[in-house]
Amino acid sequence: MTVTALRIHGPGDLRLHEEPDPAPGDGEVLVEVTAVGLCGSDRHWYLEGSIGDAGLDRPLVLGHEFAGVLASGPDAGLRVALEPAVPCGACGTCRAGLQHLCLQQRFAGHGTTDGALRTRLAWPRALAFPLPDDLPDVEAALLEPLGVALHALDLGHVRAGTAAAVLGCGPIGLLTIQALHAAGVEVALATDPLAHRRAAAARLGALAALAPGDVAAAGPFGELGVDVAFETSGEDDALADAADVVRPAGRVVLVGIPDGDRTSFPASTARRKGLTLLVSRRMRPGDLERAIRLARTGHLHLAPLVTERHPLAGFGAAFASLAGRRGLKVVIEPQADRPVAPPPGTADPAGPADRSR
Repeated sequence: MTVTALRIHGPGDLRLHEEPDPAPGDGEVLVEVTAVGLCGSDRHWYLEGSIGDAGLDRPLVLGHEFAGVLASGPDAGLRVALEPAVPCGACGTCRAGLQHLCLQQRFAGHGTTDGALRTRLAWPRALAFPLPDDLPDVEAALLEPLGVALHALDLGHVRAGTAAAVLGCGPIGLLTIQALHAAGVEVALATDPLAHRRAAAARLGALAALAPGDVAAAGPFGELGVDVAFETSGEDDALADAADVVRPAGRVVLVGIPDGDRTSFPASTARRKGLTLLVSRRMRPGDLERAIRLARTGHLHLAPLVTERHPLAGFGAAFASLAGRRGLKVVIEPQADRPVAPPPGTADPAGPADRSR
């Protein structure tokens, strides 16, 4: 039996390969991959052949937002969402409960660890979590970014009555807006360069959805500003806006990944206000399970975020949309053999390119 895998060989160079069926190691099971969400980090790999300080040293299978069906072991047939990070479990960082910061961890679609853009993979059984029957696989591909949003909320110390801003309305930003609402937090401001993403933010409850250039003219959001701002675009201008709209002694959580591995901001504003800047990395252990529980409540709307679905063979169109940042979330379904229409009521995926995640 063979596996069809999509590998990136260099910037813009994606190729399908037929490869031997993976052999599960100790504690691993085979997984039939059913849905993979394309992420802003996948966009960095596709356009730059790298992300941060990590580069390609061999053709790599991307994809870390994934759902599938267990194909081996006593739970074969179980639908699952999968945690993409495999920490070493033995270092001091892991023993301190900070497995998401483990320097020895393996991560799907990063470094030397192949990801989920293939028809089948072997993955640790302990990192596969059952899905509710009423949560479709294509929506389950959004659970990992939802877990990222939940971790960011924890860093922001949000609670009912907090006022927040979200700078960048790609999928992570839109999931952050929804998670904030589920926590009883008012989203006073959302920003994005693209009109269709601002419209999505407004539909999901942002009180003001503005283009970045309109923030300064809009005045303060609240008496002194919002309590916490989430920068989810990876853009320096968004970080500057975040510092502007947060109240003195407020918090700014950096979630977006910048181009070129550099971030800067006006120091005078941050110093004058005494802001706390926090850098968010992926999600912590348990956040994927929290995301599943939150999705079951019905307080989030995942289906409208999926604006394109493609089979694995349709990777060209899928990555073109990702590169151009059209629509919202692009999902690849490795078991599908033809394009599938987006769910009813989703936003028009067509739109100009932007630079927000």
